[in-house]
Amino acid sequence: MEDLVESILDYIRSDYTDYAIMINGEWGSGKTYFWNNKIKPKIDGMQFNGKKYSTIYMSLYGISNLEEISKKIFIETTQLMDKNVKKHKELSEKHSIPEYAKTGINMATSFGANANGEKINYGNFFTTDDKVLCFDDLERANVDVIDILGYINNFVEHDHIKTIIICNEKELATKLKNNNLEMKTFIATYILDKEGKLSNEDKPMVERIQDKIEYVFDKANDYERIKEKLIGETFEYRPEFNYIINGILMRYENDKELIRFLRENTPYIINTFNKSGTKNLRILKHSLNDFKKIYEKVNKNYPNINYRVLQTMLIFTIAISFEIKAGKITKDKFVHIQSNEEYKETVISSKVFADNRQFYIKEFDNNYYYNFKAEYRFFKFIEMYVRTRIFDTKKFKEDMEDVINTVDTEKLPGYKRLLTEEFWKISDDQFPEVITEVIEEVKKGEINLIDTTKLFVYFTYFVQRGLIDYKTSTIKTIFFNGMNLASLHSEYIEDADKELNNLALSEENIDIEEILKHFYALNNTLKDKMYTEKANDVLKAIPMKMEVFYEKFDEECMKIPILKYYDPYQLFQRILCASNEDIMIIKEKLVERAKKHTQELKPELKNITKLKEIVEQYLKGKETTIKTVMLVELQKDLENIINLMNNDIK
Repeated sequence: MEDLVESILDYIRSDYTDYAIMINGEWGSGKTYFWNNKIKPKIDGMQFNGKKYSTIYMSLYGISNLEEISKKIFIETTQLMDKNVKKHKELSEKHSIPEYAKTGINMATSFGANANGEKINYGNFFTTDDKVLCFDDLERANVDVIDILGYINNFVEHDHIKTIIICNEKELATKLKNNNLEMKTFIATYILDKEGKLSNEDKPMVERIQDKIEYVFDKANDYERIKEKLIGETFEYRPEFNYIINGILMRYENDKELIRFLRENTPYIINTFNKSGTKNLRILKHSLNDFKKIYEKVNKNYPNINYRVLQTMLIFTIAISFEIKAGKITKDKFVHIQSNEEYKETVISSKVFADNRQFYIKEFDNNYYYNFKAEYRFFKFIEMYVRTRIFDTKKFKEDMEDVINTVDTEKLPGYKRLLTEEFWKISDDQFPEVITEVIEEVKKGEINLIDTTKLFVYFTYFVQRGLIDYKTSTIKTIFFNGMNLASLHSEYIEDADKELNNLALSEENIDIEEILKHFYALNNTLKDKMYTEKANDVLKAIPMKMEVFYEKFDEECMKIPILKYYDPYQLFQRILCASNEDIMIIKEKLVERAKKHTQELKPELKNITKLKEIVEQYLKGKETTIKTVMLVELQKDLENIINLMNNDIK
């Protein structure tokens, strides 16, 4: 994916281009997400050959005429116009006006851009060499694609504007072929009749009509010709789904219970998504939003529901969403199934009696529940909610009562039974199965980091008492490796000491101490990861979004040593680009927090020292200006912070 990003940026960096580039990918695969999160930020922050680039994004979805595109471009640049109109009230018409500036002139009067009869040179405030145009959803426009590409070609060929087109060429080809098919068929039939070829029996009539349609309405070839002229490179977008799915889950960070559940079950989310075979992230987003409501309803009304049931609800919500919304089935496939019992009977009859009338239901079950054992696998209220968008409270209660009667809600997953129940309550017959289940989950890293650590203490006890036929060294290796895998999807545990101290250790154990040491090392890594993400999120707001920076810095970072996790050179560059007033406020905030939270901020000492050295180096030989005076003050305050921390250490 990084190679694709770099290739696109190479196009932007090129001194001269007379072509656009295309990003091609399937619907819902995350192309727009890729633009917004990977490409746009890099272009907007790019400085090359003295130019600072900015992007203008336009979705063509639903556009019915070219004027609407012109309006969108005009509106996107209105803020730039407002600033520059004030500077250029008396301008000559000698400079050439870029093509996309011309498209906005018809609207200019309504925005006050041509007041009192004064003529404005749009070329002075519609700069082109530092703009990057992005046209998305080409195949979803209601305008002839050929016309749109010709329109875009004006920007590319005449003004040499860097232009990126995002589309799904597969759907575009279908649209070109099927557009106005009834009209095309009528005209083709009419022509064949006039030519006396309608009754020609050399070919079937359908084939003769199709050939004539392609001959008369050869839009596909027109498209290929203009694409060859306009598009210099086409990049195939193949997303890193695991990365994007983790990004999707971040929208639920404010709901601690839900995000913990989703993080714990991320492998199931990814697995179900992959089994859908659609690669449509948009449907996944919708399904997770649906599950959020389901999760809240269940936890509010049935707080003691079995954990496995919630996992199954998650899988079922995602699975049924893909089956219905991706157009893989007609919506009525599940309409007549009213309960989990009916669903299971249907699956069993299909398998045992080879009842092909219910082949789809069997395949659904085999696909989404493969290697996932669950007594309750069908929820009518969820199916109805996804299909009709109506949350039927009555059906919800019926289903949940059925779940309670069908599933033993006291029966937790094996690892939770060991952690939350007295293990001696597990029967002798069940105990080996529980141990095997837990070990397999530990091996795969499916249990979160801190629970895996706790479980090792129990397993050490079981080995010592001869309850399991494993050597301590073998168990230690299994758990050590399992912890590494678990850390990949676990979150930093702030109160880990409190949780782990609750474990009753009757005697010192070297193996347990080593596992605990490994846990703290992994947990610190998760802490660094969390703080690095926070540092990037907060400090990247300097200098363009200072209000966002001040708010987040005051609320989230006064006690957190985020400067430890951010490169001092990058921080200085951001501060250097800030206004003099903002530099003054930043240094005051740094001093204030250092005085109040010296102990907590000590990890920043190394980077603060480096930042001070960078400021000193920059100031050497610089002439006195207000900015350099502010930077001198910043340097002095950084030195005071360093002394404060060093004295506190002594």
